[in-house]
Amino acid sequence: MNTNTLDAEEVSAPAAAPAPPAAAAPPATTAPAPAVRRGRPPQRDGRVSGQPGFVLHSYPHKETSLIVDLFTREHGRVALVAKGAKRPHSQLRGVLQTFQPLSTGWTGKSELRILTGAEWVGGMLPLEKTALLCGFYLNELLVKLLARDDPHPALFDHYVATLNQLAHNEPPPIVLRKFELALLKETGVAADLTRCTSSRQPVEADRLYVVDPERGARLERAADAWPRVSGKTLLDMEREDYADPATQSQSKQLMRFLLAHHLGGAPLNTRQILIDLMQL
Repeated sequence: MNTNTLDAEEVSAPAAAPAPPAAAAPPATTAPAPAVRRGRPPQRDGRVSGQPGFVLHSYPHKETSLIVDLFTREHGRVALVAKGAKRPHSQLRGVLQTFQPLSTGWTGKSELRILTGAEWVGGMLPLEKTALLCGFYLNELLVKLLARDDPHPALFDHYVATLNQLAHNEPPPIVLRKFELALLKETGVAADLTRCTSSRQPVEADRLYVVDPERGARLERAADAWPRVSGKTLLDMEREDYADPATQSQSKQLMRFLLAHHLGGAPLNTRQILIDLMQL
């Protein structure tokens, strides 16, 4: 199976995941991202509290607990044991949902820490239908491309903004392209697309380029098997301007190629699920 980016021509809509009721929002195209409260710094025993975070993924641990993969603003991805979260009357059972802003706390210094609290803070609309599928795609990219305990506060803020855009029905292909590029840039594997790496000259809108996954953009060569994109597409991507249909098409192919390279050929499970439904 090829590792591909997702695009919104291929999706049918499953039922939305259950979530706590969201606060009412004005009928705007895009709502501003909720204010992010900074958590308290970790104490000597590794105790953290009040840390903004989102559940990326969770899976069973022993009989009554969960292991939760949490994306936090100041600590990056952390793995936490949520003790007793599978019990029917556990307060954590209904709180540890994807795409819901949480205030969290944990303790411990090992790679697998202990969740000490999680509180739903609200302020965001739930994801539904196509937006919900896109959200799972974002989460899988973060799980597979972010190292544990590597903070990326700017990427966290971009993630919050992206969830808001999806919830307010902004075009998924454009929203996803912006996030994919931001993710590669924040993790240090995407170069500046406005400069040719071989000549160090600015990219020219009317010339054709390829993007070396390890070095950046350069002028195309006859023997290149990599996706060819116009200089205009590269410049548009850097300024987040996807109004041109050619930019949308070429950026989709380019991001498929770059993500496949940096994932090392590892398949995306969300792509497997959506392959007959949607082209994101």
